Amino acid sequence: MTANWHIGNAADEGSGNRGWVVGHFIDPPEDVRSSKDVEVKWGVHPAGDKRTQWTADDQRTTMALLVQGNFRVDLTEGSASLTRQGDYVMWGPGVDHSWEALADSVVITVRWPSQT
Repeated sequence: MTANWHIGNAADEGSGNRGWVVGHFIDPPEDVRSSKDVEVKWGVHPAGDKRTQWTADDQRTTMALLVQGNFRVDLTEGSASLTRQGDYVMWGPGVDHSWEALADSVVITVRWPSQT
């Protein structure tokens, strides 16, 4: 039986999942971090890091929250510049996106539901 609690470090544990620390992809599925409801990512992005390809018809809701840095999210609906701690952008199903770190940045991303 797996414990119903966990303590860890998002940077360390997310390294094997492109920063994602909660979601359907956590194994074993009994781990408290394994969820079909939500995904959480700790993203550490050096200046110039970018997602060069746009997502394609993602059907989830997503929120990107700036911890530090300067981070731009481009959406099919417009662009958002996250420049101050706590700035965030949120978008719904069907809105595609890409992003770029304009300075060294740390971003927490939450999306739901967790898709398999």
